[in-house]
Amino acid sequence: METNPTERKSNNSTPLRPEGERDLDAPMVTMDLFSLKTQIKEEESYKNSDRNAITIFKSEGMRIVLVALHEGAEMKTHKAPGMISVQVLEGHISFKTDQKTADRTTGQMLVLHAGIPHSVIAKTESVFLLTLSLKTESN
Repeated sequence: METNPTERKSNNSTPLRPEGERDLDAPMVTMDLFSLKTQIKEEESYKNSDRNAITIFKSEGMRIVLVALHEGAEMKTHKAPGMISVQVLEGHISFKTDQKTADRTTGQMLVLHAGIPHSVIAKTESVFLLTLSLKTESN
């Protein structure tokens, strides 16, 4: 299925994010990571649990998610259906696979191939940008 590159997709407001509609996919999507980082850390979801996340781009071939973790929060072992990159915007995380552990801090990143089991632990309060690349029929 081919996506029309000029088609605009958006997310409507919700009780958790009442500020209104936000573009998830369009010919050009702009993002203010500083504002989004502040937003997810001020939401009730973050205040009442060990993490919060917001999808800031979503297309057939790529997803970008901003994730905030409190110190000590753990994302249990899981697999991604595509190649991922993790870029730490703030804090210190430990990213672990069966073969290797990579400690990443502000300004550092890593890339992991699809299907590899991994987990993440926040050594300090952390925010990272997760990009997931998905194969599509046109790839």
